[in-house]
This record gives sequence, C-alpha cells and structure tokens, in this order.
Amino acid sequence: MILRLANLSLLVLFPIAWFAPLLRAGFLPLFGLSEISVVTGLQELWRTDIFLALVVTAFALFAPYLKTIGLALVHFGWLDTRATPWLMLLGKLAMADIFLIALYIVVVKGIGLARVETAWGLYLFTGLILVSLAISALGTRAVGRPG
Repeated sequence: MILRLANLSLLVLFPIAWFAPLLRAGFLPLFGLSEISVVTGLQELWRTDIFLALVVTAFALFAPYLKTIGLALVHFGWLDTRATPWLMLLGKLAMADIFLIALYIVVVKGIGLARVETAWGLYLFTGLILVSLAISALGTRAVGRPG
C-alpha cells in the first residue's frame, strides 16, 4: 500500500519539479542569474532546436510520467506485470535528462564565460526519478501481494 501511495504522489510531485528552478545561469559573473526550470528550458528549446526539444520533452516529461502511470496500473492489477521491464526502461530514459542537465552545467562552467549554479529543483527532480526507480524495483517484488 505504501508503494502505491508513494507512486501516486509522484503524479503530483513531477509537475512541481518541472516548474522548480533547476539551475541559475548568467552571462559572465558580473550579471544577474536567470532561473531555468524544465518548462522554461523546454520553451527556449522549442524556439531554437525542435529536435532537441522533442528529445528532452520525451525524457523529462513523458518518460517519468508515463512510467508512473504504468506502474500505478500494474500496482492496481489493471496492467499485466509483463509490462514492468518496459516501465523500467522509461525510468532509465528519465535519468538521461538529468545527465543532459549535468553535462550542460559542466560545459558552461568549463567555458568560463557564463556562471551556472544548481538550484533546488535539480535535486528535487533527480530525487523523484530515483524514488521512481526504487518504487519500480521494490514494486515488482510486491506485485501480487496484498497491501
């Protein structure tokens, strides 16, 4: 029962993480920093690079949310447990988005022309993805047991 509730809570927490500031970035150390969230980053990507916007949208929004919904369906017996490996793949794709963000931070810091700081939303989003992966791992063992 706890895994089911934890998984369902992700349906509320993921959208919060999408709007939370992932990082603060600015040009040169002298200027102010702008907060960037998943949503604001995607908005900018849709204006500049549609292919990358599609990839990041799939990894950051669709993969974790569809995985959470699919796992809820498995937990409540509305989806066969044979779908679980596919759901785990969706969870791993969501981790790819966090890798992209971390890579962006490393590249920008390495150039030295911009200032980048991580913000609390990056930790929230990362934590939610890791919790989702843990729920999947624990949930596959618990499916079929009452509770």
